[in-house]
Amino acid sequence: MSEEKIAPPDFESIKQISPYATEFWSARDLAPLLGYSEWRNFEVATKRAMTSCDQVGQKSVDHFVAVNKLIQVGKGAKREVKDYVLSRFACYMIAQNGDPRKLQIASAQTYFAVAARENELRQLKDEQDERLKLRLRVTENNKALAEAAYSAGVLTADFGKFQNAGYHGLYGGLDMDEIKTKKGVGDRENLLDRMGREELAANDFRITQTEAKLRNEGIVGKAKATEAHKEVGKEVRSAIERIGGTMPEEVPAEPTIKPLIDQHQRRQKKSLPPKTDDGEQGKLF
Repeated sequence: MSEEKIAPPDFESIKQISPYATEFWSARDLAPLLGYSEWRNFEVATKRAMTSCDQVGQKSVDHFVAVNKLIQVGKGAKREVKDYVLSRFACYMIAQNGDPRKLQIASAQTYFAVAARENELRQLKDEQDERLKLRLRVTENNKALAEAAYSAGVLTADFGKFQNAGYHGLYGGLDMDEIKTKKGVGDRENLLDRMGREELAANDFRITQTEAKLRNEGIVGKAKATEAHKEVGKEVRSAIERIGGTMPEEVPAEPTIKPLIDQHQRRQKKSLPPKTDDGEQGKLF
């Protein structure tokens, strides 16, 4: 005989929205959805959930708010009963602490496990998308910096030394190779591809501010331009230190983002219009 199954509780159907546009659930509405016909039994599960909430580092008072609620008791009469205003996390904790013999509880636990995983994957994708945007922006800003450095007198052959000066300033005296060694980045890997959002943002600020300094101050000469890059790196490092941030050389390397960059470039290439008969790229309108 097959095991009885039950559809996951429809939590969204009893969700309410406060005047401040925040979502919440009523414990009185949630109880029957989780298979509880008696309030006193459901309140036991709710109190267990509050204890668990505190134990995992969340403040139960932020997720479980005791209130009074008027209910209809017949012939137009109303009676005041105890209720709880619940957050989504509170609903999850109640499901985790409910009676596992109830099919509704077992189904709710599965529902929240799947929902939590989907949310985790969604957050991971959003973080990777933001990291990719920042990585692409750093590439473009590095091109602008190279142009400003060239205008200041930094020749192509000297650009590696110019770039290392910025790293020296930002990374406490380490050059690019030393940073790679410290972070376990391969010799043939692009250091920027192994940076997370925090580290990329610090380097993007270094790059854009150095470009602005070279152009705004009309700096001329590779020695002066190289020193300016190093000084900007030092200033960015000092700012990170003042706000209590992690020094960039201490930020662990992330998995390479190169596959996402390659994927982005393939999409960009596909979006280009075909070349015309004279070999010119067609225009996009």
